[in-house]
Amino acid sequence: MKFKIFEQYFSEARVSRYLYATRFNKKRAIKLYKLNLETSQAFYPLLSVLEVVLRNKINGVLLDYFKDPDWIINQKLGFMSDSSLRFTHKRSGHHKKNDFLKREVIKSELRLQKARVTVTSNKIIAEQTFGFWTALFEVHHYRLLKGKPIQVFKKLPSGYGRKEVNDELDKVRRFRNRLYHNEPICFINNNINVDESVKVYKSVINLLSWIDPELNKLISDIDQVEFKLDKVKAI
Repeated sequence: MKFKIFEQYFSEARVSRYLYATRFNKKRAIKLYKLNLETSQAFYPLLSVLEVVLRNKINGVLLDYFKDPDWIINQKLGFMSDSSLRFTHKRSGHHKKNDFLKREVIKSELRLQKARVTVTSNKIIAEQTFGFWTALFEVHHYRLLKGKPIQVFKKLPSGYGRKEVNDELDKVRRFRNRLYHNEPICFINNNINVDESVKVYKSVINLLSWIDPELNKLISDIDQVEFKLDKVKAI
């Protein structure tokens, strides 16, 4: 594809970053753009495995904790509405409530109802975003759940706990959101640099191994991330 056509389809503003990073070499800019897509693609299977496994494991832990297969629906009026989630905004002084989890469940219920689909706990669980599950490791929700979410991670290194898990999850969540919104993952500022992507990759591997080292064996034959990152470095 000629560069003019490439630029027309992907916008001058978007393409300019790739052009600058490759010292205005148009062929290299297109190649880098495609490599960024390939690297993003390589992350998808790993992120999918982490998200599905984390969701299912947390659901199992909380189902057992609440002794309720419909906990995600019934807890809208339970811990998701706890008075401790109310706070005063430091700058504005306004009274607010952290009802993110409750709002997400309600949104899912409304989407299902609009689609004329029967609302069930399994469907609500499947609807939740990665951010919903990672929010359970934030201090306020974690305390309300008596620290139960950490039970998902059976193989945590000695001395590791909620903070270390939350830091890794937050790093992955932010990266995942960028990737899913088609933002480039091969830059730091305007230079070709995959250091952040490497760190996120290590976080994904850590989290999977902390749940069960067998999960890393499962993905070993589909994991192309390091190979793609090396190709970006070599451009």
